Amino acid sequence: MIKKKRLVDLFMELVTIDSETKKERKMADQLKTELENLGLEVHEDNAGENIGGNAGNVIGVLKGKVDTPSLLLCAHMDRVSPGKGIEPVLKDGVITSKGDTVLAADDIAGVAAILEALWVIKENNLEHGEIKVLFTVAEEGGLHGVKNVNPEEIRADYGFCYDSSGDVGTIVVQGPAQYRFEAIVKGKAAHAGINPSAGINAIKVASLAISEMKLGQIDEETTANIGVIKGGQATNIVPDRVELLGEARSRNRKKLEAQVAHMRDILERAAAKFGAEVEINTQLMYPSFFFSEEDPVVIIAKEAAKSIGIETNLVPSGGGSDANILNGYGIPTINLGIGMEKVHSTEEFITVENLVKAAEYTVAIIQMVTK
Repeated sequence: MIKKKRLVDLFMELVTIDSETKKERKMADQLKTELENLGLEVHEDNAGENIGGNAGNVIGVLKGKVDTPSLLLCAHMDRVSPGKGIEPVLKDGVITSKGDTVLAADDIAGVAAILEALWVIKENNLEHGEIKVLFTVAEEGGLHGVKNVNPEEIRADYGFCYDSSGDVGTIVVQGPAQYRFEAIVKGKAAHAGINPSAGINAIKVASLAISEMKLGQIDEETTANIGVIKGGQATNIVPDRVELLGEARSRNRKKLEAQVAHMRDILERAAAKFGAEVEINTQLMYPSFFFSEEDPVVIIAKEAAKSIGIETNLVPSGGGSDANILNGYGIPTINLGIGMEKVHSTEEFITVENLVKAAEYTVAIIQMVTK
């Protein structure tokens, strides 16, 4: 029932619309029109105002059978840089960019799959429960759009995000929580040539701490990283201030708390050793989620895949997505593989086969909960 040409044409059109993070205005306007043409009740929230962007989340509601579980279908509108002036190229069943930008299959493939599935439902008059669609802004770099949505506007029995690599049939059932780790090391300035012993070198303190921290792949569920270091003024001044920015992630909350405590302890010990001061701030950026094969949302996904001959692969993830926040809102949500590959690079691509399968899978999910 999927109209392949319509789907591919839609994808190729949408990726050409500039829609970098917090600059999704044109994309939001286009998607509101697309959803209205499909008969959904559509509105845009005020997330853009809250995050300093020029557009809010787009929310659509398609009423359905009241005795059928409701669904939330979610994808994000923004893409990473370089994401302006994208020129998609279709060759031998594979869609790429011209080579100087990303393709933005992350996450326009998800957007297009959802829209095509809704067209199939409409054109074939297929029965369905209430379907809510959430197209978020500013997912990249912080999940800012979904964090600023009103949960009551998107409340549903089951949620499906379309934002994972891997062939269609990949189901992300575990996602980590993440802490942001920020620290300021305060030493003491002095002339580096005349009287260096009068100073306290903040870079040295930070270096010692980082060298003793457990970073990288801590275990199969936990990672940590110090990714940004800022400090120093000149070579002849003992640096008195260094800023560190890092993170820790884990699918196990106890392990995550332990890792953050470890990073804090190491930094405080290094500061005390040299007589420096340190300010540390941590912030939980998003919660973890975990589903087993017996959870209803996973059963729906597996049975829907089986009904159209797609093999499923249940996997954990080391990254965050809108699904983390939606689960935090109490909406059981899994993240689906949609076939996008080499995302966040100019080599990003997706096959037409996976694009079509993603739309077919969405129709199958909608039909599965209607049975």
